[in-house]
Amino acid sequence: MKKIFLAIVALLAFVTAINAQTEKDDIKKDIVRIEKKEPELRLEKHEAKMELRKLNGKTVSEQSKQQLINDFGISQDVQWERTAHFDEATFMKDGKVKTAFYDYDTKLVGTTTVKTFSDLPATARKYINENFKSYTVGDILEYDDNGLIKSGMIFFNQQFEDSDHYFVELKKENKKIVVQVSMDGTVSYFTRLM
Repeated sequence: MKKIFLAIVALLAFVTAINAQTEKDDIKKDIVRIEKKEPELRLEKHEAKMELRKLNGKTVSEQSKQQLINDFGISQDVQWERTAHFDEATFMKDGKVKTAFYDYDTKLVGTTTVKTFSDLPATARKYINENFKSYTVGDILEYDDNGLIKSGMIFFNQQFEDSDHYFVELKKENKKIVVQVSMDGTVSYFTRLM
């Protein structure tokens, strides 16, 4: 009788363990499914905000202008532009040309600063010199992401990972491309402009 009772208890413990493992596997699958959907949902949200931006007209929001003052203490000598994606403010700060990008909610998504080839990490300069010998280096921008905001950033009509990067335009005859350079110097193709 004791053996039968112990066998039943062991069987129940085994079934419970299998059910717990199945639940864990189901939860892990749900997490993976949600993580895969997140970029899709962010893009959907971004597209909806773009539609709202169109409805609000072509005038830069006064809230974006006020936010620039709060973020950088600058209110004069600012060139504003409303694009399909952002309110963009271009200004001088510490002797450098900067552009700040504000989303539909007037949150600072990030900034760009005009840079030179010598500002790039040494490994990136070497890679570009070796692999793009026949190209001429054009404009270089450093993008500084506002890590507090989870808006997707868009350059050259391409969305990219929210993190700090350099963007380097390279020209060759009638061809112009942009490469993306990470802060550690990794160079990758970003887009073709012409």
